Amino acid sequence: MPRPDAHPTDYAERVLDLVERIPSGRVMSYGDIAEYLGEGGPRQVGAVMSTWGGGVPWWRVLRSDGTPPAGHEVRARRNYAAEATPMRGATGRVDMRRARWEGPGAE
Repeated sequence: MPRPDAHPTDYAERVLDLVERIPSGRVMSYGDIAEYLGEGGPRQVGAVMSTWGGGVPWWRVLRSDGTPPAGHEVRARRNYAAEATPMRGATGRVDMRRARWEGPGAE
């Protein structure tokens, strides 16, 4: 938990800006975000999301296998259903092949 007077770093701001731009029903993995930004890696993106991600559509960022963020599966799945995010049957995982968003300008 950041200190009350803490502010996101420039990197964190870039991550959060990208997450805010992910369209409804689409997702990116932690690694996708790092690759799109050309900096950091999945763990760095995860740290940003853990610290600062509560104000953005956090459920649209997940593991590369389509698994929702740990500890937030029930809330994430509710959001996936509301947004008609493609799922992999009864596995509880997002269908990354169909739901992955390549980033702004990729469509």
